[in-house]
Amino acid sequence: MSNLRELAREEATLKALADAVTERLKAVRAETQGALDSAEQETGTRQVAATLPDGTPIATISLTDPKPEAKVTDTDAFQAWVMAAFPGEIERRFVAEVRPAFLDKVLGEMTAAGVARVVDKETGELHDVPGVEVKATRSRNHSLRFKPTGRDDVAKAWQAGVLSVPGLIGPAAIESESGAES
Repeated sequence: MSNLRELAREEATLKALADAVTERLKAVRAETQGALDSAEQETGTRQVAATLPDGTPIATISLTDPKPEAKVTDTDAFQAWVMAAFPGEIERRFVAEVRPAFLDKVLGEMTAAGVARVVDKETGELHDVPGVEVKATRSRNHSLRFKPTGRDDVAKAWQAGVLSVPGLIGPAAIESESGAES
């Protein structure tokens, strides 16, 4: 039974730590994104190195811009166009709908071209496609890429007590909370 209690304690501890880390990571990512956006506006900076306190590089953080992607925004208009221009790509059941493979194909072509237009390869006719927009589907973000030994370097620095993360649970946070309750 003691093994079960130890496992339960370890799981509860890891869950508490994971929740605290996840919450703090979300907040720091948002702050980092704001700082990167400001730095790009002010100085053109799109990338920053993450280093340990001793200067050891551990990661690179870079702005990423979402890529525009074609999406159907008006299903009825898009389907009416397919019915008129490519009637063989319509499956008729109780309702008419565009074949999924054709939808993927033309959206892929429009994404690649960056415009809501496709060319009929048989006739050469250029079609402006109603009901489709090519636009970014995600908000702007940034990526973090660790150096080859970056994760290990962070772990060693953490274990050596060189790193700390404000706002995470730990002895100092517990002492200040228990002191506040007394």
